[in-house]
Amino acid sequence: MSVKFSYRALNTKGHPVRGVISAANENDLAQQLEKRGYELIDCKEVSDKKGKLSAALTRGVKTRDLIQLFVHLEQLQRAGVPLMDGLADIRDTTESARLRDIMMDIYRDVSEGQSLSAAMAVHPREFGQIFISLIAAGEETGNLTNSFKQLVHHLKWTDEMNTKVTKATRYPKIVIVVISLVVWLMMAKVIPQITEFLLSLDQEIPPITKALIATSDFFVNYSLHTLGAMIAFYMFIKVMRSSSYGFRRATDSFALRLPMFGMLIRKISLSRFAQTFGVLFNSGLEVLKCLKSAEQTVGNLVLLEALEDVREQVQQGTPLSDAMETSGEFPSMVVRMLKIGEESGSLTTVLNQVVEFYNNDVNDAVDAMIQAIEPALTAVLGLIIVWILAAVFGPVYDTATTMGM
Repeated sequence: MSVKFSYRALNTKGHPVRGVISAANENDLAQQLEKRGYELIDCKEVSDKKGKLSAALTRGVKTRDLIQLFVHLEQLQRAGVPLMDGLADIRDTTESARLRDIMMDIYRDVSEGQSLSAAMAVHPREFGQIFISLIAAGEETGNLTNSFKQLVHHLKWTDEMNTKVTKATRYPKIVIVVISLVVWLMMAKVIPQITEFLLSLDQEIPPITKALIATSDFFVNYSLHTLGAMIAFYMFIKVMRSSSYGFRRATDSFALRLPMFGMLIRKISLSRFAQTFGVLFNSGLEVLKCLKSAEQTVGNLVLLEALEDVREQVQQGTPLSDAMETSGEFPSMVVRMLKIGEESGSLTTVLNQVVEFYNNDVNDAVDAMIQAIEPALTAVLGLIIVWILAAVFGPVYDTATTMGM
């Protein structure tokens, strides 16, 4: 029985390295590190709780590192290099400390007789269900090269999709933060100084100026309380979503109804589903297994339930296109494409076209959202500035007019 050890060692260049790997005992750990050219300095056993905490705090394996991993495996398999040699080569050459430790575990497990899919399943954080399903299918058919190729294609698509999601969320976040800082500085630092001057004019303060003064007082006295309340509200939402299925479903349903964002969430989720389903189906897996694995890529519970209904209908004998049409979550164009693919026996080709359709759709949705958000946020900041100018210069103008008379 193996346990996890946290170790310190010296690599071939004499530089210290750290990591966490599984071993039967300290001697086994030393032997594993020695095979890699490492010299063990010290180690200690890691409990399950500490191991999980350490895994949670450790930076995960980057998508680019996983792409390189499976590109390497595909090339070595295509060249006829034995799997164990390929795993050892990756273990010894990867620059990612986290991936290095994982590959040491996988190499040991496979050398002891486990399948590659089973060895990777021990690390679900890095190798999700689609990895296990594709590699298991390759092991069954004896064509791991194709499985690795499909995973490279999927990971590149995932990396591209993550870039699109980042693009869709980063700009609005930056603009909102900048606007919030500008408003806070004006309300908490600038307006109080102007307020003293306005009150010294000894005249009736118009309602618009009173509203500005009240808002400024609120920022001065309660800005920290408001920030604390916002953080507490965020934590409350996060805890409730993780502990209550009904609350999570309600918030997911609300998210889908948000202007612009709701449609983007829907398109990104269905795009991930279509991509995963297409990759699994192309690898030779049966439709039900493809649907089951692809569902896990959809984070929204409302869409997940709809896709579970699709799988149940297919299990009962309903054609895939009819089941997707009944769900109401897929565009009619996609449903028609799938129906043509089923009737012509070219479903694989059609699925690739569906993925391309969703990729273009997501691109258009992201660009449209950014183009809509930019003027909207600029208009909000402009209105705030106009309000401040009107509230400040209105009384000043009235005073100047009175004095001129």
